Amino acid sequence: MNPSTLEIETVSGVATVWMNRPERHNAFDETLIREVHDAFVSLDADAAVRVIVLAGRGRSFSAGADLGWMRRAAAYSVDENLRDARALAAMLRAIDRARKPTIARIHGAALGGGAGLACACSIAVASTDASFATTEVRFGIVPATIGPYVVRAIGERAASRYFVTAERFDAHEAKRIGIVHDVCAPDALDARVRAIVDSVLAGGPLAQAAAKDLIRSIVHRPIDDAVIEETAQCIADLRATPEAKEGIGAFLDKRDPAWRSR
Repeated sequence: MNPSTLEIETVSGVATVWMNRPERHNAFDETLIREVHDAFVSLDADAAVRVIVLAGRGRSFSAGADLGWMRRAAAYSVDENLRDARALAAMLRAIDRARKPTIARIHGAALGGGAGLACACSIAVASTDASFATTEVRFGIVPATIGPYVVRAIGERAASRYFVTAERFDAHEAKRIGIVHDVCAPDALDARVRAIVDSVLAGGPLAQAAAKDLIRSIVHRPIDDAVIEETAQCIADLRATPEAKEGIGAFLDKRDPAWRSR
């Protein structure tokens, strides 16, 4: 990959994808969307990568849609707009469906699609200088492609307010409604992200991918015979894997499992 809108750093199994359009507050355009999509697909397939961190250079995480991109889209046909929308939806899906844990490191503005990025990641951490909004209705459109991820995070009731008012809110409100998991001082943001990364690295990679699949498979389903059987089968299958045998053996032997020494 030779992206023009990203910087990608990989150190000791941790890949950090820096959106690098600081002069545009890391706003989306066709190129950024394509390159973020491709980066997540590639890193998710890389056996040397254990966790992916998404971050933004400059003063903002991501301020949503680039004005130039929006201006071009205003002249598009329905088919051209559908092409663009499908590309954005594919990017968000690539982040959401990554087998590896993903962490959003949020500072400054996380507006529109920026809020969608936060919600598509497995874990989101924000500094107290972060601000959030789903601003689409102010442009006469709706937060459609980000909607599934944002509504999943904040629920129907909060979405019914913020999708229609486009109000901006701070990191503490974002935590209260479910967009982010942790809030910290700006100078503590990197340390907090690193602490979460360390927790991720302590777990088995196969088990973490299975945990993400498990959540998707049981959410909003009744705890019926089918769910009980599926979850029993899930744990039975995992217990038989070399990773589980190594993890249990390491615990009993009071040593680090093999994946911690890679």
